[in-house]
Amino acid sequence: MSALAAGFADPVHASQNTFRAVMDALARPGTIASLSRIVTPPLPLSPAAAAVALTLLDYETPVWLDGALSVSPGVGEWFRFHTGAPVTLDPRAASFAFVSDAAQAPALDGFSLGTSEYPDRSTTLVLQVEQFGAGERFNLSGPGIAGTHAFSAAPLPKDFRAQLLANRDLFPRGVDVILVSDITIAALPRSVRIDAD
Repeated sequence: MSALAAGFADPVHASQNTFRAVMDALARPGTIASLSRIVTPPLPLSPAAAAVALTLLDYETPVWLDGALSVSPGVGEWFRFHTGAPVTLDPRAASFAFVSDAAQAPALDGFSLGTSEYPDRSTTLVLQVEQFGAGERFNLSGPGIAGTHAFSAAPLPKDFRAQLLANRDLFPRGVDVILVSDITIAALPRSVRIDAD
């Protein structure tokens, strides 16, 4: 398929629906929501990751792509054409980073963590996973969670729990993580706490 052929068929409503889903996921960590199959991007970019990109990126949001996405014919062009976002090779310069294989994701501290004065200048990491409800379980607590909430997704890096704990220690700095699987989405914002099992 043409790299430029896929975008939102109904940009206004699709963007609004996706934006609400992303904001809800960030406000309610670990909650899984479904998106409509509203876009068919070039592989290996998933429909949900593409919907996030189309909704949140613009010409002022540098984006970093992992190895598989950066070498895939058409993915970089798809990002540039549909979002206007410049693609950067430096993960610390990225406002958003997209990782097609979450198990091989770079360490969270390899991205921009923001500063004390401008914590919002950190990277938002979009990780593609195969499924939710599988793999290591995380007991989440903190803002947006009543009590605790069990969450799991697979695959994830083997040291992901330690990375999340270190990321939380940086608060209000740190990265926000959005996880996507085909047409589902969840989030682990920097404010989330990971409790012992």
